[in-house]
Amino acid sequence: MMGPRQVSQGALFYEFAIEDHVPAEHLLRGIDRFVDLGDMRRHLAPFYSMTGRPSVDPELMIRMLIVGYAFGIRSERRLCEEVHLNLAYRWFCRL
Repeated sequence: MMGPRQVSQGALFYEFAIEDHVPAEHLLRGIDRFVDLGDMRRHLAPFYSMTGRPSVDPELMIRMLIVGYAFGIRSERRLCEEVHLNLAYRWFCRL
């Protein structure tokens, strides 16, 4: 049975901010200060077709490649696994 919401129920849940779990001195924070990929989609839009399957987000792809290069992850499969598991990598990739 669903009971009524109580005011004190907010304490049962917590907010998770990935920003709080990446140390200030982490290498990716330093790289992120200099990486600006905001206009990438606009510049690349003419090269994408309207037909076919959707592509991987170009900003995500570049950010993942930077992570792989910075941490010596050569396998794309392993890179995907690492980005899936590591909070700092996820933060940098905006996931």
